[in-house]
Amino acid sequence: MKFSWSIRRKEIQKHMKTILIDDHTILLDGIRALLERDGEHDILATATNAEEGLDLLRQHKPDLLITDFNLPGMDGLSLIRRVKQLLPDMKIVVLSMHDETHLVKEILKEGVNAYLLKKDSHKELLEALRQVQDGKVFLSDEINKMLIRSLNNPDENRLLTDREREILKLIAKEYSNKQIAEELFISERTVETHRKNIFRKTGTNSLVGLIKFAYSNNLI
Repeated sequence: MKFSWSIRRKEIQKHMKTILIDDHTILLDGIRALLERDGEHDILATATNAEEGLDLLRQHKPDLLITDFNLPGMDGLSLIRRVKQLLPDMKIVVLSMHDETHLVKEILKEGVNAYLLKKDSHKELLEALRQVQDGKVFLSDEINKMLIRSLNNPDENRLLTDREREILKLIAKEYSNKQIAEELFISERTVETHRKNIFRKTGTNSLVGLIKFAYSNNLI
């Protein structure tokens, strides 16, 4: 009986018109191949940056957007906000490397339908998409655990993460993104993402304002 219902569900549930955005071509191709094999999605187009993705969204008006958070140019949070204005009923699934509490909570506040980590399994991604298609919100096991930990750990609810504090201290020393990346053994792209998050969380838009805020709030 369950088997026949599973077949019927696939028959009656329309394929979701989907657009993918990720600046890593290998990952983009992998997700596309996975969804095409699954057979429940029509991949309309793919993009490697937010601006290109927005153009495709305006053109195709899909049912679903699957996007990375860490994108060149416009970051994922800004993209999500623009998408919500452009196509408020479209479903959004975020795939990210970031599991910082503040960042995840900020993204969830924007009304995304699922948040997963790139290290999560293909099986978990497919389950997320099925739940989103059924009108549910999906968080991966790792994200759920992180959110639960934050309820019991006051440090998880600090304004800046430990990594952001490290970067803030180096910004205050006038290190460039390249120098910070070399100092912390991370990529310049990751430094740029953290820098944007630091400015957003502190509500500042200049280096002088950021440093004043940091000293006033004992962040450095």
